[in-house]
Amino acid sequence: MKYAEYIEQIEIDSLWNGRRHVVWNLDRQVNILSGINGVGKSTILNKVVKSVSTNGDIVNHLLKGVHMTTFPTDATHIRFDVVRSMDQPVLDQDTMNQVDSRIASALDFQLYRLQRKYLDYQVNMGNKIIAALQNGDTDVAQQLSQPKKRFQDLLDDLFRETGKKIVRTENEIRFSQIGEQLVPYQLSSGEKQMLIIMLTVLVEDCQPYVLFMDEPEVSLHVDWQQRLIDIILELNPQVQIILTTHSPAVIMNGWLDRVTEVTDITT
Repeated sequence: MKYAEYIEQIEIDSLWNGRRHVVWNLDRQVNILSGINGVGKSTILNKVVKSVSTNGDIVNHLLKGVHMTTFPTDATHIRFDVVRSMDQPVLDQDTMNQVDSRIASALDFQLYRLQRKYLDYQVNMGNKIIAALQNGDTDVAQQLSQPKKRFQDLLDDLFRETGKKIVRTENEIRFSQIGEQLVPYQLSSGEKQMLIIMLTVLVEDCQPYVLFMDEPEVSLHVDWQQRLIDIILELNPQVQIILTTHSPAVIMNGWLDRVTEVTDITT
């Protein structure tokens, strides 16, 4: 099994019942798909995401009208995550109550699953740090601990205006605010959205992978929109970002040259 580092090109044979053909050459790091409402941004992103099998097998893409050129070209699988911004109520609340009674929305359920991944991430990272210390590699051990510390520092900075700070003595994500301890489900929609994005990136443990995001700016303050791409790349420089957006703020920090209009890649 050989994993791709990133996607070089996406080609879609037939969009909208064969009326459009898509060829999109991608940047190694940041790719922003833009266009007016109804032009097909989300349709293109969703078609690509749906073409990826749950185990990341990229051989099957040809069967679904989506062709991907990856680096390296002989890769058979790809690591990827999808972040969606719509915070809809959970349809089956009874089932969710059996999982965790505090889950009331789609964002809550994403946070629940990410908490589990975060715990696994910490165990794996702890084992690596212990192994490094046993080998006398204190510099390596310190480097291994930096991504989690940077994640915590960034959250404290982002949430500073509301007085929230991440509790660093807890294994699960918890926040303190004016003497009260909060769980992630008690955050605002914007705070949940930012936490989901940052956790999604962190738990990939700096491995090369693709992060798909459909209008991630929804619910985010304009200042957070401006910082979003920089924060993602700081947490994992190996990630390739592929996102759709309506917001000028997302591209304001030097990403204008990474914007592709839908009309420029469809024929």
